Amino acid sequence: MKSPFLAEIASLVSCIGIATVVGQVFDPNRGSSSGWDPAAVGTNKTTNATYSNPVMTLNVGDPFMTKYNDQSGDVWYLFTYTTNTNVTLKRSRYLTDNWDHAESRVIFNPDANSGEPWSTSLWAPEIHNISGSWYAIFTATSDGDNPLPLLDALCPINCPAINHRMFVLAADGPDPWTASYSLKPMLETYDQFAIDGTYFQYENQLYHIYSCWEDKYSAWPANLCITKMSDPWTVNSTFLERRIISVPDQPWEQVPYGRPIRLATNEGPQQLTNPKTGQNFVIYSAARVNTPFYCLGMLELVGHASFTTSPDGLEDYIVYHAMTTPNPPADIYRTARIQKFTWNEDGTPNFPLAENGPFTVPAGQKELTQ
Repeated sequence: MKSPFLAEIASLVSCIGIATVVGQVFDPNRGSSSGWDPAAVGTNKTTNATYSNPVMTLNVGDPFMTKYNDQSGDVWYLFTYTTNTNVTLKRSRYLTDNWDHAESRVIFNPDANSGEPWSTSLWAPEIHNISGSWYAIFTATSDGDNPLPLLDALCPINCPAINHRMFVLAADGPDPWTASYSLKPMLETYDQFAIDGTYFQYENQLYHIYSCWEDKYSAWPANLCITKMSDPWTVNSTFLERRIISVPDQPWEQVPYGRPIRLATNEGPQQLTNPKTGQNFVIYSAARVNTPFYCLGMLELVGHASFTTSPDGLEDYIVYHAMTTPNPPADIYRTARIQKFTWNEDGTPNFPLAENGPFTVPAGQKELTQ
């Protein structure tokens, strides 16, 4: 049972505040029959009948995918991921395409030497359609995760990401692929660490959920916070109205990491809604990204993966990253993967074991063009 928190800003927060953590976790780094031997991972092999994981073999973290229809009514998938230096979009007509070779465009390319708060270490971009307009949300910092020694010294253990904040790009047109994007003012996170931000929509109210610290210098644990928004780039909750909705207080959310304390992490939150029952969930990443214990947890409303549907809208898919070795080197290497999931009778998602495939291609996917 997650610890309850005072929840006065909205019914959504109240519901999440008494949420339970479901015991089932989806862990791309273990539990697979393939054992995640690098030699067994291979490359994407998509045909008109089947596909295999990974769907993107380049080093990608924090994959995010969404589906949209262009002005001609054709179905497209937009894919974005951490590049560290910019915000890149990829697109394809095929959910299970070989995304290494899908067409791409850079929608935001800051000068890394500018010293601007959005100029380095750009992580976890997402692109969302909100009320008919497109917005890309991402986290970045000015210092390449090398803060001034004084700032680092104020944390109980070193905290290289202390200056990470959240930012939003707004599209100037209805087509996310052809639009130009402009940078909006920094999202309000009260001059504190903020990464992996996402939007959560519930009963005509927009929220910002992100990975946060309890205060500016606490460093760990990394919790999940929620604030209300008046539009996709404006937070209208005060610091006292911000709510911590999840604290990594479960053993599987904590890992030894060569430190005097166990590192406890909640990050990468994503909204998932059951299309039949309307139940809402927050799926999030837990433990530590470069350990064998990285996994997904779930909060349920009494409401780093993302979710999309097949071209015909009848099947649900999880898009996630995974490592191919249980103990990676300092330079983390992750690949992007896609798998179908279903729903349990109680309305909760039923995630599969991580597998390489081959799998049947998504329902309604067009035949490949040569």
